[in-house]
Amino acid sequence: HFCIQKKKTSKMRDFPFHANSQIYRRSEARKLQDWPSFVQQCAKDQGFCQGVTRFSEVSTSPASLGLYIFLVIALPFDHQNSGIKEMEYRNLGSSGLKVSVVGIGCNNFGRRCDKDRTADVVAAALDNGINFFDTADVYGPRGLSEEFLGAAIAGLDRTQIVIATKFANQMDDEGRKKGASRRYIMQAVDDSLKRLGTDYIDLYQQHIPDPSTPIEETLRALDDLIRAGKVRYIGNSNFSAWQIVDSDWISKHHNLNRFVTAQNLYSLLDRRLEREVVPACQEFGIGILPYFPLASGMLTGKYQRGVAPAEGTRMAGMGARAEAAMSDKNFDVVEALDAFARERDHTLLELAMSWLASMPHISSVIAGATSEDQVNQNARAADWRLSQQEMLEVAKISGH
Repeated sequence: HFCIQKKKTSKMRDFPFHANSQIYRRSEARKLQDWPSFVQQCAKDQGFCQGVTRFSEVSTSPASLGLYIFLVIALPFDHQNSGIKEMEYRNLGSSGLKVSVVGIGCNNFGRRCDKDRTADVVAAALDNGINFFDTADVYGPRGLSEEFLGAAIAGLDRTQIVIATKFANQMDDEGRKKGASRRYIMQAVDDSLKRLGTDYIDLYQQHIPDPSTPIEETLRALDDLIRAGKVRYIGNSNFSAWQIVDSDWISKHHNLNRFVTAQNLYSLLDRRLEREVVPACQEFGIGILPYFPLASGMLTGKYQRGVAPAEGTRMAGMGARAEAAMSDKNFDVVEALDAFARERDHTLLELAMSWLASMPHISSVIAGATSEDQVNQNARAADWRLSQQEMLEVAKISGH
């Protein structure tokens, strides 16, 4: 008889051969061939490396196969001394919903990620403890991101996954499917639910302001969706400070559910949000969800001054916007930030993510990913908690 002690890790599943895990998907792809090498890789991936070293010299008989699986599953794993940190979870704004401090931006799903790659990215995120996925009806474009995300989570425990999506941007050529009117919201939410293959959305966000619709009408419609059980929480995106304050006052005055989050552009290269939006969100308990925290890749270190973006990168397809982003002024900041991070044995990517994660008003840092490696890097990148002095130094470097 064996006594197996399960150790808690940052994984959403305790064992690597769970049917929903990334590793199980790998085993399906390999059709259970080359077991010694495969199980050794599983042990490496999951951190169960103690004593699992020389599989190539062991028999591949069914009995040995059972032993391999036992070793991978049963070997004790000292998580605290492994150097691997558990994923941090925070409240989504002033709500009670817990989300991972690193979220997955799903704007690449349907564009740079096909259905299979989307599934791989989602599986890698879950394996890293990431539970927050942010998409929109227009991503993909026009619903494809929601469809791919829905297919990727089909059959998983929905209660362990937080789905955020958005409405208001134009979804047709004629310009009829857009905005924040009651009529359109009721149609848009049902369309998103169908594409996602779920019966509720955790966070439903107004993607852009709609000047043609009174905000009270929008908030009443969203409040009705919460009461109907189709939506759990609501948020805004790309709102100015006065729009955030106005929405909050109307919700409180009419006893309606409030926006709990504000999703806006925010990074070390673009800190305009700090002028008015950040103070407003702090005052009213609204969690901030920064998008483009890596400034379209500028804060990853993969772009160099005077060198054209490589094919397949985000910048390569941005045209004039890429030229503006890759200015000498921005590279001056990027190079100084990179030097700051290296002096402290960190990467530029880790600085960009951890700088945001060090702020208590940030609920989750949303970063896109097109591969499992990018997911793994992003998940680890937010572990560094900058001191107050380091935050001041970074502010000086970035011109604030």
